[in-house]
Amino acid sequence: MAHPKRKISKTRRDKRRTHDKAVVRPIAICPETSEAHLYHRAYIVDGDLYYKGKKIVEGFKSVG
Repeated sequence: MAHPKRKISKTRRDKRRTHDKAVVRPIAICPETSEAHLYHRAYIVDGDLYYKGKKIVEGFKSVG
């Protein structure tokens, strides 16, 4: 079995574990379309692409 040569301090151990927490991503409601979406992400409603409540592209078709 592997055996560490030196003790890893609590600070080093905790720095490595800072990203292990599961976080619920916040959901926003668009004031224009009343559609739920993730913050800082563009979203499609009825074929139109919206970002920050403004229509960016009309007739948008997603790839994939």
